[in-house]
Amino acid sequence: MENDAKPIYKRIVLKLSGEALREKGSPDTISPQIVKEIARQVQEVFALGVQISIVIGGGNIWRGLAASHRGMDRTTADYMGMLATVINGLALQNQLEQSGLVTRVQTAIAMENVAEPFILRRAIRHLEHGRVVIFVAGTGNPYFSTDTTAALRASELGADVILKATKVDGIYDRDPNKHEGAQRYDRLSYTDALTKRLQVMDSTAFSLCMDNKIPIVVFDMNKPTNIRDAVLGRQVGTLVTD
Repeated sequence: MENDAKPIYKRIVLKLSGEALREKGSPDTISPQIVKEIARQVQEVFALGVQISIVIGGGNIWRGLAASHRGMDRTTADYMGMLATVINGLALQNQLEQSGLVTRVQTAIAMENVAEPFILRRAIRHLEHGRVVIFVAGTGNPYFSTDTTAALRASELGADVILKATKVDGIYDRDPNKHEGAQRYDRLSYTDALTKRLQVMDSTAFSLCMDNKIPIVVFDMNKPTNIRDAVLGRQVGTLVTD
């Protein structure tokens, strides 16, 4: 029975890119409709009794690496990108709370009037008390991606899995948007993901997950049931594990 389905993960880290919040072809950096749909999916998973934390990127507003390639100092550009993640995190918090969930935004860069600082024990306590925790400002350090942040937070929290929402339905041997014959993997080892240089997550993030034995599910966020299906252990996208 569908109603009897039980999640196979108790505590998850959901990784969202900033680009996930932007509607294709729209000049707006944050789409209220998309944020509302993400909140609905998170609420659906929360109802299963799953502890949820979210790491969000800022690429819809600012990309530090791209700016550094155009001549900006890399450290400055990366800090600007961290601030962009805070904007996205607050937008997501607002919608989640309108949906009836209790949330906390924790930031790796101190800004006490906006969000509470990242404190591991406090984050765990929030999760145990049924609050959704949104992690912003990356790791608080330049040169680290929000994928690495997701791997780091998952390791610290003892999360059961990282669910990485993307615009494609898994990991391919080549970019499926550029190569018609690209092949999708249903399952990959961490070592294969690293040696094949599959650019879905950076090598630091993959290595952290490998060292701490945290599986990663890479899936298409545009299918409205995918987050729930992944939590229930159904075949969704690509699973990266031992």
